[in-house]
Order: sequence, then structure tokens, then C-alpha cells
Amino acid sequence: MTSDFPAAVLWDMDGTLVDTEPYWMAAEQELVASFGGIWTHEDGLALVGSGLWASAEVFRGRGVDLSADEIITYLTDRVLEQIRLEVPWRPGALELLAETKARGIQTGLVTMSVRRMAEFVVSFIDFDAFDVVVAGDDVTHAKPHPEPYLRAAALLGVTAEECVAIEDSRTGLSSAVASGAVSIGVPLHVPLDEGPGHTIWSSLDGKTIDDLGRVFRSSIEVAS
Repeated sequence: MTSDFPAAVLWDMDGTLVDTEPYWMAAEQELVASFGGIWTHEDGLALVGSGLWASAEVFRGRGVDLSADEIITYLTDRVLEQIRLEVPWRPGALELLAETKARGIQTGLVTMSVRRMAEFVVSFIDFDAFDVVVAGDDVTHAKPHPEPYLRAAALLGVTAEECVAIEDSRTGLSSAVASGAVSIGVPLHVPLDEGPGHTIWSSLDGKTIDDLGRVFRSSIEVAS
């Protein structure tokens, strides 16, 4: 792969590939309410992009009398039930993913959802979408730590600096930037600020691999 394009494109899932955040928030509200508590929309927004085990401790602190693993299982099962009814693809995501694959560029899914959810979402894509999947139960340190993106790059046999990462949350974008990947933020439920080390796009709709290449080349030029 020449330096005109990244060696790989690494995708976040919830909020970037699919708009499942409302599913998560509904499940969270149900869980907390079942223990007599109140969980607001703002509470849900505060957890967007966070690792599930860290989030589980937040729920335990709000009165949910379950183990972390039980909380994660409950939330994952409820979100999967909603995905079975409708997979809420983000505009332009599948088109950009398909074009990336058609160009022979490697792809990775880097999500803090557990692997069984990641694989379930991927099963709805009608082409071989991802060369590797790194899920929340595959890593020791969740986003915003760089480990998830570093692991995905290593599995693909490249460095993170040779990759473009696409994220929707502050936590995820921090992880991608910290890994050294050329990072693009596409905000959805939580606003993202312009800043050093990343580019902000308002949407993936209409974006192409050439657009990714321009961001990649621009970042390489700045770094050099």
C-alpha cells in the first residue's frame, strides 16, 4: 500500500457504523428502573463510547444489585433484541465500507460492545466487511485507552499510524488519537470539538475512499 491511502480503515461500531445508542439508553433505563432508580437521557449520553465493565460499575453505584457480568449480559441481550427488529445503519457507512474493501484496503471493527454483539451486527452485512474484529471482551483496557486500536492494527500486520480510524464519541476518538491512528470524528449523539490530531466530518453520507485518502495524506504531511 502506498502512502496515498491508509493500509487499513478501523471502524467503531455503536454510533458510527450503526446508531444503536438509543437501544443502549433504553436498556439502561429499564435496568436501573427495575431496581427502583431513575436513569435519564443525560446519564446515558455520559456513557457513550465507554467500556462496558466501567459502565457496569456506574450502574452498580446507582443501585443495580447485579455483578458486572450480569449487567453486561442483560444490556447486551436487550440491545440484541432491538437489533433483530431493525439494524439502524448510519448514512453512508456501508457504502464507504464496501468501497474500502473493493479497493483492497484492510478493515477492522473496533468496538467496546462484546464480541457476540459485534459478530451479530456484522452478520447483517452482505459482503465480507471486516478482516478483524476487536471487541470489548478482547482487551484489558477499554477506550479511551489506545489498546483496542493498537490491537486491531497489530492483528492486521500494520502500525496504527498507517490506519485511519472512524469514531463518533469523545471516548472513542481519544482512543484512536492516542493510538497514533489518523482519526476522523463523525459526531452523532455527543458533539465533538475540532482539535489537533483529528478531523471532524458532519456525516459519512457521500464520503468516499478518496476522501479518506485526502485526510490520511494531509495528516502524514503535517506529521512530517
